[in-house]
Amino acid sequence: MSEDVILLAHGGGGLLTHALIRDLFLRHLDNPVLAAQEDAAVVGMPGARLAFTTDSFVVSPLFFPGGDIGRLAVCGTVNDLAMAGATPRHLGAAFIIEEGLPYATLERVVVSMAETAREAGVTVVAGDTKVVGRGGADGLFITTSGIGALPAGEALGVGRLRPGDRLLVSGPVGDHGLAVLIAREGLPLRSRLESDCAPLGGLVAALLDACPGHVRCLRDPTRGGLAATLNEWAAGAGLGMAIDEGAVPVRREVRAACEMLGLDPLHAACEGRLVAAVAPGAAERALGALRGHPLGAGAQIIGEVTAEHPGRVVLRTALGARRLLEMPAGDLLSRIC
Repeated sequence: MSEDVILLAHGGGGLLTHALIRDLFLRHLDNPVLAAQEDAAVVGMPGARLAFTTDSFVVSPLFFPGGDIGRLAVCGTVNDLAMAGATPRHLGAAFIIEEGLPYATLERVVVSMAETAREAGVTVVAGDTKVVGRGGADGLFITTSGIGALPAGEALGVGRLRPGDRLLVSGPVGDHGLAVLIAREGLPLRSRLESDCAPLGGLVAALLDACPGHVRCLRDPTRGGLAATLNEWAAGAGLGMAIDEGAVPVRREVRAACEMLGLDPLHAACEGRLVAAVAPGAAERALGALRGHPLGAGAQIIGEVTAEHPGRVVLRTALGARRLLEMPAGDLLSRIC
C-alpha cells in the first residue's frame, strides 16, 4: 500500500484513520487540547467553559431511510458536544454545492437541518456557501461546527476510566451504516431498515442527572462503530475492555445484512447511539435512565473495563470462548457520514 497518496480507507475510522491523525495532524498541530482526541474539545474562556467541535459530511446518497445529509450534519455535531457532557447551543454550517444540484434538493436539505436544529435545541448562527463546477463535489458536502456550554467540574474523558467501570450502549448498533449502504447499493431486503440518526443531548442530560459524578466517559460510535470506540478507549486509557458478545444489541435485519455482505455489525456506524462508561455502583441507575428516555429504550450493559489485556478489547462469546475485537483495518463502509 502506497504511503504517497490518501486512500478512501484513511476516512473510514479504522487503523489508517488513526495513523493519519497520529503521524500527520498531531505531529504538526499538536497541543494538549487536540492531543486528548475527544469528540469535542474542552476549552477555557473568561467566565465560561466551552466545548467546541467541527465535522464534515459527505454521505452518499444525500437522502436515506431515516435521515438525510442535513439531519446528519446537525445530529453529528450536537452529539459530539453532548459526549463531552456539554449542552449544545450554537452551530455554524458551510455548504459546498456542486453546480447543477436542483434548488429543490438543497431546500429540502436546509429544511431538514432547521427541523433537526429545533429538535436538538440549537441555533445555526453562522454559515458559508461555495459552488464548485460539475463533478467537483458529488452533489453536496456540508461542514458544521458547534459550541456547547459545560457545567463546572471535571470534564468527561478517557482519562477517567477505571478497572471495574461498566460499559453500556444505548440501543441496537449498526443501523445507520447498514441503512445507508443498503440505500446506496439498492440491496433487496424484505424489511425496511432505517438510520438511527438522532440528536442525543436530551439522552445525555438524563444520564448525567441520574448519575452525577459517576459517568466516566461517553462516545457516539460513528465511523468504525462500537469496535472503533472501544479500541480507542482501551488504547487511550491503557486498560482492557471485556465485552459479552450476546449482550450487544443488534437488530435482526442488521445482522442478516452483515452476514450477506461479510461485515461485522460491531464495525458498522451509528448516528443516534451512545456508549457510556460508568462507575460500577451506578450501572443499574445509568441503565434505568437510558431506558427511561425514548432514544435509550434498547439500552444494555455490555461489559466492563478491566486491568487485564491492556489496550485490547476481548469479546466473550455465548459458548464461553474469547476473541479479540480489533480496530477496523480499512474503509468497510465508505461515505456513511
